[in-house]
Amino acid sequence: MNDVILNAQGADIDGGLRVIGYGISTLGPGLGIGIVAGKTVEGMARQPEMAGQLRTTMFLGIAFTEALALIGLVAGFIL
Repeated sequence: MNDVILNAQGADIDGGLRVIGYGISTLGPGLGIGIVAGKTVEGMARQPEMAGQLRTTMFLGIAFTEALALIGLVAGFIL
């Protein structure tokens, strides 16, 4: 009987740690997107004629950075 109670409590703790772990893992992609967008705006301010190319490159960088967050989400469900 005590084993069942301990296992149920352990499962709750384990599930809570997974949620906290994923929350912490979203910091990396969030910081990455912030850096990409900030550097793009800085580049546009320095050379306005390159704004179109910089914007395209920024969207690619954001897409690749977001892929990391999605991989982390999927890994959380698999493991």
